[in-house]
Amino acid sequence: MGVREDAAVADERGPRARPRLPPRPPGPDEELVRALYREHAGPLLAYVLRLVAGDRQRAEDVVQETLIRAWKNAGRLDRAAGSVRPWLVTVARRIVIDNHRSRQARPQEVDPSPLEAVPAEDEIDKALWLMTLSDALDDLTPAHREVLVETYFKGRTVNEAAETLGIPSGTVRSRVFYALRSMKLALEERGVTA
Repeated sequence: MGVREDAAVADERGPRARPRLPPRPPGPDEELVRALYREHAGPLLAYVLRLVAGDRQRAEDVVQETLIRAWKNAGRLDRAAGSVRPWLVTVARRIVIDNHRSRQARPQEVDPSPLEAVPAEDEIDKALWLMTLSDALDDLTPAHREVLVETYFKGRTVNEAAETLGIPSGTVRSRVFYALRSMKLALEERGVTA
C-alpha cells in the first residue's frame, strides 16, 4: 500500500478515525476489584455514612478511594487470608480521618464574590437624611419640636409625653398634628418628598 492509498483509507474512515482494538478481557486485578465492589461496597458505604454524618457524596468518595487503594494493593489482598472487609473498613476509616484533619488544617473558606457585590448599608445617605431632618426640626417652634422628640424619637406614648412635658395629653395630640404638618412643609422646602 502506497502513501496515496493510506490517505484514501484514512479519508473513508474520517480524519480522526483510529483502528478499533478488540475489547481487552478483564485482568485478575480488575476481577478482584469487581468482586470486592459486589461483596463489600454496600456494607462499606453504610459504615462510612455513619462516619461522615450522613453526607452521601463524601461517603461515596471515601468508598471509591478505598476500592482504588484495594486495586493498587491487589497483590497483597490476594495473598491475605480470611476476609478483606476488616482491611477495607480500616482504610475507609483512615481516609475519613485524613479528610477531616486536612479540612481542620486549612483556613476557613470565604465567599469568592467580590466585595462590591456584598450589600452594605449606605452611611452617606443616612447621614444626609439625618442632617436634613435636623435642619427641618430647627425650623419648628420649640413646643412642636419637643413634642416630636418625645413621641417619635424617644418612642413615648401621648400620655407619657404629656406627663414628661407637664401638659395635657390633648395638647400633645394637637401639637403633634401641627408639628408633623410643619415638618412636612420644611422637608418639602429641602427637596424631600414622600
